Amino acid sequence: MKTSIATVSISGDFAEKLAAIAAAGFDGIEIFENDLVAFDGSPRDAGKMARDAGLEVTLFQPFRDFEGLPEPQRARAFDRAERKFDVMHELGTDLMLVCSSVSPVSLGGIDRAAADFRELGERAAKRGLRVGYEALAWGKHVNDHRDAWEIVRRADHPNIGLILDSFHTLARRIEVSSIRSIPKDKIFIVQLADAPAIDMDLLYWSRHYRNMPGEGDLPVREFMQAVSATGYDGYLSLEIFNDAFRGGSARSIALDGKRSLVNLMDQVRRAELALRVSMPEMPDRIAVHGVEFVEFAADRSGADEIDQLLQCLGFSKVGRHVSKDVSLYRQGGINIVVNTQKEGFAHSSFVVHGTSVCAIGLKVEDAQATVDRARQLGAEPFEQPVGQGELRIPAIRGVGGSVIYFIDDKSQLSRVWEVEFPAVEVGAAPQVGGLTRIDHVGQTMDHGEMLTWLLFYTSIFQTHKAPLVDVIDPSGIVRSQAIENGDGSLRLTLNGAENRRTLAGRFIAENFGSSVQHLAFACDDIFETAAALKARGFAPLSISANYYDDVEARFGLEPDLADRLRDENILYDRDEHSEYFQLYAPTWGEGFIFEIVERRGGYRGYGAPNAPFRIAAQKRQLRPKGMPRL
Repeated sequence: MKTSIATVSISGDFAEKLAAIAAAGFDGIEIFENDLVAFDGSPRDAGKMARDAGLEVTLFQPFRDFEGLPEPQRARAFDRAERKFDVMHELGTDLMLVCSSVSPVSLGGIDRAAADFRELGERAAKRGLRVGYEALAWGKHVNDHRDAWEIVRRADHPNIGLILDSFHTLARRIEVSSIRSIPKDKIFIVQLADAPAIDMDLLYWSRHYRNMPGEGDLPVREFMQAVSATGYDGYLSLEIFNDAFRGGSARSIALDGKRSLVNLMDQVRRAELALRVSMPEMPDRIAVHGVEFVEFAADRSGADEIDQLLQCLGFSKVGRHVSKDVSLYRQGGINIVVNTQKEGFAHSSFVVHGTSVCAIGLKVEDAQATVDRARQLGAEPFEQPVGQGELRIPAIRGVGGSVIYFIDDKSQLSRVWEVEFPAVEVGAAPQVGGLTRIDHVGQTMDHGEMLTWLLFYTSIFQTHKAPLVDVIDPSGIVRSQAIENGDGSLRLTLNGAENRRTLAGRFIAENFGSSVQHLAFACDDIFETAAALKARGFAPLSISANYYDDVEARFGLEPDLADRLRDENILYDRDEHSEYFQLYAPTWGEGFIFEIVERRGGYRGYGAPNAPFRIAAQKRQLRPKGMPRL
């Protein structure tokens, strides 16, 4: 598999883009005309820089408004093409993209366009160049790859071929099976982009909202299955127009792009078993069965605070590590690890972020296969020296430099608790508060990072994304997207903050980066749990009385239920068939959230309608700015 990316896809000047693209492992680069015009050097210099970085210049683009023009515009179009051919010679590339015309004077007509391309092919052949024709989704006369192919077919010239772009085909909902009959040698390059499902003007949608394959909602895999069925084995190139990408980290976006192509073609290979996709073998997406543990990094003072809070929530301190200053708390199937070591990764995390979640452990089908797949998708493996009495647990770097460990049942990793905490028997801890498992983990990040981590999780694990939700904070909007496995045993929420005034934005600022901000524990009966925790001294987050007057009227609740909700400060939501109950601890530290939930009747959401009211309550009791951090 040969991979390429258009310079327009990432931020920076030409040299910065080249460095990021090469570092991500691409084989080639499409040079977008504007990037060349802005470059302070000759086309020959640009081509040499690309080759010195180990990149082939796969394409020069775009050449606009060429076909179907009346005179004198037609003659001028050929003159423009000749000048672009000069530039291509200097760049050291043999392929130019011509996109379908949007010129108001274009006359249309398939035979007229074919004749223009036949003549252009003759001119290109004299210079050893090729021309690829692409149907823009908003083209005046040609906006369908089937029409573009018919023009190429009638031009009948070896130097004229077709360029397929997934966005232009999928945005117009064109049947992709029509691609399968196109001869592979007439497809000169394939450009790929995904996009969220938005009903808007095609041109605006394309210019601002494209993203990497797997980050949006278009059926890019089905498109590539059709392309692969032709036998095409040329470059797969990303052409992404996205406002956030233009302002983001070039290296991060380039890495996302390479990950998206590897993941896409792995899916294509598995869906079309008869196809021969030239890429290294890798494990399939890994089945994940839930969160095995959450690890906090803390100093002694922070650990004492966590201890008090967990004890109030009904957790029992059930063991200490055989060789490290690490404590284990458990309730039901929930394991919380508190690490107060004064060296190693957890300590480094504490120094940077204060008391915070530094790692999570996921229960997966195969721990080593998870790391193997993640590595091939560009994730960074994590290792540190293994101390006395410790197992070597496979791990990778996660959000904000945190660590994700992997536990499975097919190796000695299944004995991690009895090996590293020998006094602990799995399941021996009393269920004092009625908490059974981790319902979901909320990770807070800058909004621009969300697509990166969405692709990260969905490409490694057998998970899917839920619809994007706007969480309304009194100081702004937080974009939230959940990632879930099939049975709901793993739920991760990605919460993207767009400003520092929101609760999520403040958390990022105060903790110096993205991190886990929210742990939600499941219970079987929210009212029994509330009573049990109250007996242990638990004082819930206080919710405004106005909320309960509203929720009673809005849902038509029985007065007894409304009174119980009000008395226990429990939030309520429901859909057509199910109900959701939420109980919050007071916000802890720099905005960390502990939540207890009960799902009845298969409720699949996260109580988003309640967000404005619980966030207002949480902000009321945050520590004043300027107070010492934990």
